[in-house]
Amino acid sequence: MSDAFLGLFGFLAALGLIALGLPVAIAMGVIGGLGYWYLNGWMGVAYILGSSPFEAIFPYSFSVIPLFVMMGVFASHAGLSRSLFDVINAFIGHRRGGLAITTVGASAFFGAICGSSLATVATIGRVALPEMKRHGYDASLSTATVAAGGTLGVLIPPSVLLVIYGLLTQSSIGQLFIGALLPGLLGALLYAAAIAVRVRLRPDLAPSAERHGWSERLTRLGQVWQVVLLFALVIGGIYLGWFSPTEAAAVGAVGAFFLALFSGELTRETLKASVFETAGLTGMIFFILIGAGLFNFFLENTGLPQLLIEQIRSSGMGPMAVMVLILVFYVVLGCFMDSMSMILLTVPLLAPVALELDFDLIWFGIVVVTVAEIGLITPPIGMNLFVVQASAGDVPMKTVMKGIFPFILADIVRLALLVAFPIIVLWLPGQAF
Repeated sequence: MSDAFLGLFGFLAALGLIALGLPVAIAMGVIGGLGYWYLNGWMGVAYILGSSPFEAIFPYSFSVIPLFVMMGVFASHAGLSRSLFDVINAFIGHRRGGLAITTVGASAFFGAICGSSLATVATIGRVALPEMKRHGYDASLSTATVAAGGTLGVLIPPSVLLVIYGLLTQSSIGQLFIGALLPGLLGALLYAAAIAVRVRLRPDLAPSAERHGWSERLTRLGQVWQVVLLFALVIGGIYLGWFSPTEAAAVGAVGAFFLALFSGELTRETLKASVFETAGLTGMIFFILIGAGLFNFFLENTGLPQLLIEQIRSSGMGPMAVMVLILVFYVVLGCFMDSMSMILLTVPLLAPVALELDFDLIWFGIVVVTVAEIGLITPPIGMNLFVVQASAGDVPMKTVMKGIFPFILADIVRLALLVAFPIIVLWLPGQAF
């Protein structure tokens, strides 16, 4: 067996172990260690086991991960989801489907200070699902809206997935954050359009709600200025060059702490829970990074990325044809894996291919994370579907899946636009850097 085909076998073996339920960090670490042992013997694997875990997580740039995680945790405990939902609801909630569109908007704003899809779904779901149920919304529409809206937390900065992609490919995290703004806004608008079309075709899915007066709207608006200020400070600071991404993450974490403190939601118990949650999530991410580091050592030694490049050169396929194949690969993979696993497992393999095809790595990263979003809501194991189903309690998974397909279609439209018009991603970074 040639080294390159050994790498392909190892890649498929890691996919198989993950599909069987083995944690992704262990699957990648075990396959990477065994594969490296096969290639280089016990002394070789002893060396990478001693050096790779440290090298996987020691760079200073990795400090951005726990800081953005902490920012999201404090935001979750500050009760911001209720305020965001209420202010958007005050303006558009009275329209048919308005509460569902409100949920998408609240998810986008909350994702901008949280950075986690699962946390966005769980937090917004606690507010939005009871409200839509009270107004007689169809369960398939309400649950699917929460699940889809949560995916915006993966793309709209700050995003942990974009941070990890940037660290894996040595791309600028600041440019990735800035480049994700317009695609994230486009995603929210397309989700809102999908809701509007669906309720126009089926008015019984979403009855109209009560209209709020302007005095109440302005009152609600005054309750969320802190959230807007925090987002503007973090992302605007990166855009204007005031902060590096790590410094912006520190500013965001401190700002979210004070938001939670001044909201009255930060007690001794919630502070302790926030610290433990931050430590747990950070430890999980770093454990996965260690497993990915071992696996990447193995892949680099097999020459599999070089084999892929040679095969593409000899195939005669154009760059866009290869890109379509990559996207189809990610969509299929997303039906069975979570987004972080996909990024860590595939980006070290496909980033050299993207460079060979002269793709901009910022644009490629945004497109890859967008496809990862689709995976979060794609049956059978889209993670957001399970989170929202658990939040809804009495709604069968079949009902959640029934309502998700218009949102998947909206994501496919967005993906097509990003591939056809890279300027959507690259315009803002070109202005800032």
